[in-house]
Amino acid sequence: MADELRVDERLAIPLAEIELRTSRSSGPGGQHANVTASRVEAVFDVRASAALDDSQRALLIGRAGPVLTAVAQESRGQARNRELALQRLAEKIAAGLVVPRRRRPTRPSRAARRRRLEVKRQLSERKRARRRPPADED
Repeated sequence: MADELRVDERLAIPLAEIELRTSRSSGPGGQHANVTASRVEAVFDVRASAALDDSQRALLIGRAGPVLTAVAQESRGQARNRELALQRLAEKIAAGLVVPRRRRPTRPSRAARRRRLEVKRQLSERKRARRRPPADED
């Protein structure tokens, strides 16, 4: 078992910084579910993490908040739910650290402006043709 959570090729978070809580799972399961703490909740405190640098920390806090949580209770076994919760936590951290590409402002081309104005003229003409003819044609 690895002692760190691999987020991507550059970032790994020590498992010591992730709090794993267990509780009883909801849903069906009979007697087994009533006595087994198979639900796993992985909690990561972004502010207290030493694995993140200041820019990563600020980005995560701004996007996802100071505490990230991932829950898993699909499996009957606690070990599998632990894996799922850690995987979901890694996905949340990775999604929060993605830097969006900058938008390059563009202008519509001359032909695009001409087409837009032509369509506007056609629609205007169509609506004008629907109007009632003037009554004072004497």
